[in-house]
Amino acid sequence: MTLPTTSYLQFTPDLNICRILNGMWQVSGGHGRINPTFAIQTMFKYVDAGFTTWDLADHYGPAEDLIGEFRRQFIATRGKEALANIQAFTKWVPRPGKMTKKIVEDNINISLRRMDVESLDLMQFHWWEYQDKNYLDALKYMAELQTEGKIKHLALTNFDTEHLQIITEAEIKIVANQVQFSLVDRRPEVNMIKFCQQHDIKLFTYGTVCGGLLSEKYLGKPEPRGFDLTTISLKKYKNMLDAWGGWQLFQELLSTLKTIADKHGVSISNVAVRYILDKPAVGGVIVGARLGISEHLADNTKVFSFNLDAEDLQKIDDVSQKSRDLYQLIGDCGDEYRR
Repeated sequence: MTLPTTSYLQFTPDLNICRILNGMWQVSGGHGRINPTFAIQTMFKYVDAGFTTWDLADHYGPAEDLIGEFRRQFIATRGKEALANIQAFTKWVPRPGKMTKKIVEDNINISLRRMDVESLDLMQFHWWEYQDKNYLDALKYMAELQTEGKIKHLALTNFDTEHLQIITEAEIKIVANQVQFSLVDRRPEVNMIKFCQQHDIKLFTYGTVCGGLLSEKYLGKPEPRGFDLTTISLKKYKNMLDAWGGWQLFQELLSTLKTIADKHGVSISNVAVRYILDKPAVGGVIVGARLGISEHLADNTKVFSFNLDAEDLQKIDDVSQKSRDLYQLIGDCGDEYRR
């Protein structure tokens, strides 16, 4: 099982990434108990299958520690040179408040130590409260640490277009913004994509398979109730789906996706991921990895085996046009976290 060259992106001059990123939110709790030994064994499987890029955060439970232990075992068995093909993108999510160089550096040092790296490939910064302007100070100090070699590249998580513009105008070089983007949540198409295209910023998208709702498992099934939604991801995206248009319209979407999937010999999830991967400015889609619990390696590989044609896109858009406007209901990217 090897991935074609089209599954990789020269994201920055020094980082050639897999366009399906392995999401480690699933190790943070609420997705089943993670056995660290099994998790690391599974991480080897992912990398050997070509899925070489990891997305994690300081608050995703043991995610940074798992990367550190994986790296040590990888060096021991494959040699340090082989690590050059693996990327780990973490996040820093501080509480709003005064930011000093020491506060920023101390937190970056924690991630460096946990991940057992000399320099972070990508630091994706999230800030809860826009009214607290200290986020600009935090980013300026991170830019200093980038100059000092502790961070290779700066990125954001769940920033809206307005504040991404403020940061860009402050001459802080941002290479990516991580946002929710799926067939259910198409808010990035309103403003975010255009701005990112203009400023050479990539989007990394999460929620693209709606926690697993965009799959054959839910096609033709009655609407799940609260206790049927067994992970925090399913609960989160079911709420988003309800705002978008409800279960009946979602069944129409799944049925449409199933027709397209059968035509190409792939799965509903493959079509959902491919649709977003093909959007302008999208660098990669984050697909959750429930390490040692549930794997979709073989299925994820198929994302790169087909292309959606004009007829496919029209069928999808015909269903989307029946939905509510989430941009009007919720606001821009990330606004759901700040209401």
